[in-house]
Amino acid sequence: MTVQARRDLLAASLDEVHQRIGRACAAAGRDPGSVALVAVTKTYPASDVVLLAGLGVTDVGENKDQEAAAKSAAVRAQDVEVRWHFVGQLQRNKAKSVVTYADVVESVDSTRLAGALSTAAARLRERPLDVLVQVSIDGDPARGGAIAGAAEADRDLWRVAAAVNDAEGLRLGGVMAVAPLDWEPERAFADLAALTARLRSEYPGATAVSAGMSGDLEQAVRHGATHVRIGTSLLGMRNTLR
Repeated sequence: MTVQARRDLLAASLDEVHQRIGRACAAAGRDPGSVALVAVTKTYPASDVVLLAGLGVTDVGENKDQEAAAKSAAVRAQDVEVRWHFVGQLQRNKAKSVVTYADVVESVDSTRLAGALSTAAARLRERPLDVLVQVSIDGDPARGGAIAGAAEADRDLWRVAAAVNDAEGLRLGGVMAVAPLDWEPERAFADLAALTARLRSEYPGATAVSAGMSGDLEQAVRHGATHVRIGTSLLGMRNTLR
């Protein structure tokens, strides 16, 4: 596929995604400008990020440190600047790497991870690292996400939020969540909205809600998402590009 053909394909997909966001906002009585698009480019090349940036995309999400570090460096080498969101599960030993390129880490789900990021950010960054606390909507400890009222204090949602808020080098921006596969998105995001309301009452500056992907962005917007993370609907299925 030529560069121009890929650009045209991305432009058409981007327009369609923006239309979906616009319709979802209209249905919810919201300003379309209140919902930001995060293009999730995992497994896609740096060239796609460059093309998307040329089409006006400002926020890009990645979920693996090794891929994200190399890709962000390749994009910067072309004098292209985007806001990098780390959206995948993060091990504490990767904190030093992630803070060097990520503008936002959306997947903090333990006080220990918050501590590791704080130590790294305070040493390696000039500006605070924006952090979203990943919320476990269904409370399953086997999956990622902080849990409201967790038996394990390290993963209690309110303790994690407090740890981020009080940490040097970090700024509590809000929450992130993924709707469980066996839940209706409407129910999942309604529950998330209730947890978000409580968090905002304690931390008024934590306004970001990263929720909704290609298959459920409409339900997420209906329940207050400020960011939607879109991969497949924007970039296509990986095997179609081979």
